[in-house]
Amino acid sequence: MMNLAWKEMKKNKAKFLILGSIIFLVSLLTFIISGLANGLSQDNAALIKDLPDGQFYMNKNADKTFTLSRIDNDTQEKSLNNHKDASALSIQMGFVNDEDGKQQSVAFVASTDSTYLPKIKAGEILLDRTIEKKGIDVGDTLTNNQFNGAFKVQGFVDQKKFSHAPVAFINIDDYKKMYRTDEMQLIFLPGGDTADAFPGLQGFSKQAFLKTIPSYQAEQMSLNMIVWFLVVISGMLFAIFFYMMNVQKIGLYGILKAIGLKTSRLFRMMWTQMIMITAASLVLSIIFSQFFKMIAPEGMPFHLTMGTTAQLSGIFVMIGFIGATLSGIQMKKVQPLQAIQQGEM
Repeated sequence: MMNLAWKEMKKNKAKFLILGSIIFLVSLLTFIISGLANGLSQDNAALIKDLPDGQFYMNKNADKTFTLSRIDNDTQEKSLNNHKDASALSIQMGFVNDEDGKQQSVAFVASTDSTYLPKIKAGEILLDRTIEKKGIDVGDTLTNNQFNGAFKVQGFVDQKKFSHAPVAFINIDDYKKMYRTDEMQLIFLPGGDTADAFPGLQGFSKQAFLKTIPSYQAEQMSLNMIVWFLVVISGMLFAIFFYMMNVQKIGLYGILKAIGLKTSRLFRMMWTQMIMITAASLVLSIIFSQFFKMIAPEGMPFHLTMGTTAQLSGIFVMIGFIGATLSGIQMKKVQPLQAIQQGEM
């Protein structure tokens, strides 16, 4: 069947090249948009995504908005005493002033002792590395208009972003002084799988908590809809292409059936062609998408892993198989004598 499929492709190479080119462009665009979606996801919520699987708890009255959540000290103390690996944390958007007086937007993060979040001394600050490019160095002194003291830059960490802003880890006492509060917003329980472990608090899995971040949900939903729309388009292209090819070859199919060729072998020939076209197009798309990752502008949040690439490639093959198969159903209905009379070889 591979030999027969290859001979037909060489005979009609212009048609198959056009289909392959379209699949290449659609798959390349899908890979690039997927890379942008993953990059924006990391840029928006790397702080949360890098934490282990577990449960986030906030006040039930916060209406699934962590910025409105306030966990009273008694509930926090009982929760942390009952679960030694749990930690209370808060995230607040703000800014710091560098030594030149220029403001830099950051997401302040403070927490009780935690295995998964850095421990910061009072008067110190740990920043995401992207802010280092703004001219801030280790040992610099930063200020905040809401804070009477100053922060000394302790160091930098990689891939710690929240709401597209670099994270700034500070001591919990400094946080409470800055925002004039004694209450934290969240409790994180790593490995927890019970949403109602703490009475009075509402639990969210990591994925569910990410969806409570308005900007994250809106970005990911829009980009993922585009990705899946492109995948569906590729399936429709296969269906339409092979349908038109099959219509043109009704007479040929009639002759092949008349000499004893089974319908299953015709399907295998069509599947072979589909796989060859898809494989060639995907290989080129993967090469070009990896090249795009190298030449993408420095500030563009592009993150395309080989795992995501392999997953999307598998989906393209599956969609192509379904599209080609649906278009080939007419081959099963072909009656040899009727097809020979209607078609032409």
